[in-house]
Amino acid sequence: MKALLSYEIGGPETLKLGEVPAPRPGPGELIVRVRACAMNFPDVLIIEDKYQMKPPRPFAPGGEIAGEVIEVGAGVSGWAPGDRLIAALGYGGLAEQLIVPVERAILLPPERSFEEGSALLLTYATAIHALVDRGGLEAGQTLLVLGAAGGIGMASVEIGKALGARVVAAVSSEEKARAARDAGADSAIVYPAGPFDRDGQKALAALFKDAVGAAGADVILDPVGGDYSEASLRAIAWQGRFLVVGFPAGIARLPLNLTLLKSCDVCGVFWGAFAARDPKRNAEHVDQLFRWWEEGKIAPKISRTYPLERAGEAIVELRDRKAVGKLVVTI
Repeated sequence: MKALLSYEIGGPETLKLGEVPAPRPGPGELIVRVRACAMNFPDVLIIEDKYQMKPPRPFAPGGEIAGEVIEVGAGVSGWAPGDRLIAALGYGGLAEQLIVPVERAILLPPERSFEEGSALLLTYATAIHALVDRGGLEAGQTLLVLGAAGGIGMASVEIGKALGARVVAAVSSEEKARAARDAGADSAIVYPAGPFDRDGQKALAALFKDAVGAAGADVILDPVGGDYSEASLRAIAWQGRFLVVGFPAGIARLPLNLTLLKSCDVCGVFWGAFAARDPKRNAEHVDQLFRWWEEGKIAPKISRTYPLERAGEAIVELRDRKAVGKLVVTI
């Protein structure tokens, strides 16, 4: 079978389309014909050995997939060849087939496309875990979302609105601001490109403060990092919650006196570890996502699709922070 493989540490240009043996199912496993694989920022990091997961090479990146069951392993019940599913696995998705442990498989409704299904789990499950479990976001509160036109950012805008919050989107271009407003944001601001000197930091903090209002943001979701983290933290409300999600702009350093002055919490968000440690709670979140999806309150926003041999282009878009919504590879 074909797979786009990482043979060496490096950027997307190091990925090579190759032939590998088709997998065979073990006990409790499904063999899945991959139809779509959504790309995410961890795919940028994992091929550079900068992610917390470092699979043995050669491996195919691609952490979330949609497809159909080809074969079931011993001891598997409730699944049969032809069943449609989605799964988040960390890597392996840029291949024609892969193994899915049955406990990681989620049934994809027949009315949903493979492309939509592949783009649901990582971003929306991260966002609901962040906003509900870590942020305690409530109706009527103000949510500031950085990187609001990216996968997790846009999912957070939609989920914030589904929870009844006032959502302020912060993005890096007017195009992205339009996309965030289209996703439901009550307002959107465009922040300048960094890095920032001291005056630039003050101006950026003022931009965030003006956007959220005098009371501040009850919850700030930050999948960006870098200089944007401290500037946005200065706009937090009394006893607000600052959610650390990712660092495409660099790992931030926060002055802890700000947390004291606002009596606020800085909360890490690691959805993969949460899902492994508390699968029951994660399943509850996934059920809620499917209800919101059926009600039209959320819907994966796919801005571009690529064939397998051009999947590296999607990783470049993510690396260069040009992507709006989700990028999906069709196989």
